[in-house]
Amino acid sequence: MLAQRLRSLREERWPEQRITQPQLARVLGNQRPVSVPLISSWESRTSPVIPPASRLDAYATFFATDRSVAGDSLRLLRLDELTDAEREARDALKNELVQLRNNAQRAGTKPPAATAVANPRYATIASTLGTGFWYFPDGAPVTIVCAELPDEMLADLKYANPRHPDFIKLYRYADLDSLFELYGHVRATNPATQVNLRAAHELTNDDYTTHLVVLGGIDWNILTSSVLDRLKLPVRQVTDWEAGKVPYFEVTENEKPIQFEPRLERSADLDGAPEESELREDVALFTRAVNPYDQELTVTVCNGMYGNGTYGAVRALTDVRFRDRNYLYVQESFRDKDEFCILTRVTIERNVAVTPDWTIPGNVLFTWAR
Repeated sequence: MLAQRLRSLREERWPEQRITQPQLARVLGNQRPVSVPLISSWESRTSPVIPPASRLDAYATFFATDRSVAGDSLRLLRLDELTDAEREARDALKNELVQLRNNAQRAGTKPPAATAVANPRYATIASTLGTGFWYFPDGAPVTIVCAELPDEMLADLKYANPRHPDFIKLYRYADLDSLFELYGHVRATNPATQVNLRAAHELTNDDYTTHLVVLGGIDWNILTSSVLDRLKLPVRQVTDWEAGKVPYFEVTENEKPIQFEPRLERSADLDGAPEESELREDVALFTRAVNPYDQELTVTVCNGMYGNGTYGAVRALTDVRFRDRNYLYVQESFRDKDEFCILTRVTIERNVAVTPDWTIPGNVLFTWAR
């Protein structure tokens, strides 16, 4: 099988230096980027995706010689750099991989481009679903938990009143932008998995023992507060909304507390009267850890100081333009760690949260792993 052979090349070609998926993605990318989820899909034991033939050229070149892994960094040699013996090894390996690819195609599995000939970019995007950060391979249910809006806000929303004929339950939820974005992505990535939506106050016994995804801050979402307290992270959210005060995240590093505040700007109109403060930059906490209520499952917290920060934290690993590079950042930064957190800056332009690119210096304010 092609998938099995590609995996064995990466893991067993050089037993003294096992190659990781992020390393291979970086080397094979060269001028055409390869994502880690795409590498994973080519090696999948259950539903492998067939790589384009051009990628097999790169595989054959890389694994034809141990000079690819000599030195401090991996590299893909040019063909004119190969010796005669290395060129023969490359040709033999390429022929083997091409034959395995042909066999896989005849068995009925199509390469990504065949799923959308008119739009190859769509095919590449589609091939990464079923992999990545938000893929839960164990098939266990996922429960996305939001806060419910305070009573004083709900009082003006007639459709949020259960007694109204047009009652809509989701009107009672906070962070609807984040919920809508994340629910669609988790369902697309895990099509056979039950994905539940819950308000924090209505969780049942069974909800706690699923993969938990918690949206929003500690002031409204009681589960955020409870989970973060149980995880004992070196980061805490301080929400002091009194006039003149700015809420913040506090990091304890080397026994010294450091505060990270959102940035708000206040301007004056033509009459000199102050206008409402405008959010220009939020701070958000992204956390993945072992579920404290079921050690075999996970909990993920996306928690901005404001709603736009929560949305930015969600988009970091769902936005099709950034999710692969941010996932690669997570894999390289935390390796096999089960519990980690990222404090991230989220830029706001005209009340629109810009997806944070974690590979840009300054966007990540603090990281920690257990």
